[in-house]
Amino acid sequence: MLAVSPPVDRLLEGSAEALRALGASEADVARIREADLAKQEGLLLVEFDDEVKMRQAIDGTLQVWRTRDGKLAFVDTAAGEKRPKGTKRVDVQVGVAFPERFLADLALGKRGLAVTVYTHASAPPELRQAVTSFVREAAFEVAGEALPVQFPDEKDVVVGVDRLGDQVSLREKMRPMLLFVVLMMETFSMASLVSTEVLERTVTAVLVTPAKASDFIAAKTIFGTLVSFTQALIVLALIGGVTQENWSLMLAVLVMGAVMFTGIALLVGAAGKDFMGQLFYAMLFTVPMLIPAFAALFPGSVAPWVRILPTFPIIDVLVKATVYGGGWRESAGSLAYAAVWLAVLYGAGVVALKRKVASL
Repeated sequence: MLAVSPPVDRLLEGSAEALRALGASEADVARIREADLAKQEGLLLVEFDDEVKMRQAIDGTLQVWRTRDGKLAFVDTAAGEKRPKGTKRVDVQVGVAFPERFLADLALGKRGLAVTVYTHASAPPELRQAVTSFVREAAFEVAGEALPVQFPDEKDVVVGVDRLGDQVSLREKMRPMLLFVVLMMETFSMASLVSTEVLERTVTAVLVTPAKASDFIAAKTIFGTLVSFTQALIVLALIGGVTQENWSLMLAVLVMGAVMFTGIALLVGAAGKDFMGQLFYAMLFTVPMLIPAFAALFPGSVAPWVRILPTFPIIDVLVKATVYGGGWRESAGSLAYAAVWLAVLYGAGVVALKRKVASL
């Protein structure tokens, strides 16, 4: 599968005269114009009107679907567009962006032509080399000269973070994963504690004293945060993920993660009417929260919908700090995004638990 920009018809515009000058007959020119490269055996050609759309398709923000009759449909998920019915997803991993007058200029012997090859970060290097060789051979055939097209390194664009030569082992990637799981497990224990105290009316006995509902919630928040934070801190020390450069950032993100999952635990504990109900709600909340953690284990760009999840900024900061040596500057955006979700989730947990306590 190969993506090209601009479409083949536009590449052929203005090149007919140059092809005739090279000895091509009218029949040859007509045959080139009428050739349907998209239906060639072993080749699926995806044509884009502009280079930006092709880059978005390779990055995954623009989806490509193929209908039953072989036509291609482009769906912009960010704009809320839906996939057409009866279509099959086309995975675009590599594309070539030609200049508008590439064939004509090449046939006329013009020098300094540049072709940009786009590849997804997860595409194997062999695929990139194969496409590069294909373009070079095509240019050689048209111009009749050896390698008339120059491919500088800066024109070889990898969509996403290119880790070639800077690969990270799976062992190093598991460090932020372990920290994240430790923080998340507090959701189950804290939710069970809150649910038990609500069901057994322990909270009612507490409210008989001068303590208020806000005092009860504050106590649970402090307890849950300290337990989760302490456990994560112990694991962090054991796996050697803290350094002199990132210790303050690690403490900040662990505190934010502990408070976030404590808020989720308050919400789950208030919603569950029994042990099975509490367990169901805990799984309902935590399973989607795990998706960003697994996405961090694999190379390539993260899907836009994964970035929306509340736990994505937490795991993003953990990965940057423990794996790639990132600091406050690289993590500022993710921390701000995490703070917004922290306020939303913790606020929802407090409101839900207050209403539950008031109804007893």
